[in-house]
Amino acid sequence: MLGLDSTVVFAFLLTLGAGLSTGVGSALGLLNRGFSPRVLTLALSFSAGVMLYVSFVEIFPKARESLSGALGSTLGYWATVLAFFGGIAAIALIDRLLPRHESGLTPALQGPARASRSNPDLLRTGLFSALAIAIHNFPEGLATFIGALSSPRLGIGIAIAIAIHNIPEGLAVSAPIYYATGSRRQAFWISLASGLAEPVGAAVGFIFLGTMLNDLVLGLVFASVAGVMIYICLDELLPTAQRMGSHHHLMIGGVLAGMVVMSLSLLLLI
Repeated sequence: MLGLDSTVVFAFLLTLGAGLSTGVGSALGLLNRGFSPRVLTLALSFSAGVMLYVSFVEIFPKARESLSGALGSTLGYWATVLAFFGGIAAIALIDRLLPRHESGLTPALQGPARASRSNPDLLRTGLFSALAIAIHNFPEGLATFIGALSSPRLGIGIAIAIAIHNIPEGLAVSAPIYYATGSRRQAFWISLASGLAEPVGAAVGFIFLGTMLNDLVLGLVFASVAGVMIYICLDELLPTAQRMGSHHHLMIGGVLAGMVVMSLSLLLLI
């Protein structure tokens, strides 16, 4: 069983920080009188670039290395690929079973001055958004925690990628709840609660996986997480960024900027 040493504490703090970034997104939306579509396009695409880079350059190779050590080169590579697409299939199934939550971003562009109060449909959108995002955040928290236990460098990379993409998710939850209820406090705390699913995921990893953290388990988790992150980029971040307006080249620039920043941050951690 894992003990509460400095590595475990560091992994928990990384996961908690990534989860709390939903509150940052919520606060930005609630304090802003308007939210520029160009800024949101850039934020979403930058996050996608970070997640794409860290998934293919850091997480997938780490998964293959761990599984090759446990199963041999050929079988380990097969297991990596299968776990990668298994992660995509799992998050796609979750996504299909849950209500979509992108609609929460639309009112955020209008600002509080145009809020439409006492709207039960908006409240339902916000609450379902919080549920959907919390379920999505649970495996992300597990990924950050396990990644940091394996390598602080890898854990930091995953945490940065997840924290950036959690900011617009916080906005997506808080905006419709605020417009439906008129309560900034309620909107903020519900949004923040959806992000706390990440440290819960870390706690589950600590309790249930602590006794069996070996190369096989780490490799399967990493490969699956890489698949989950790629799916989030392709299904949520980039399509939403594109819908924010006719800023295609800005979106591409954001993706490339995210890759550059992520690569430089990882180089500095060597």
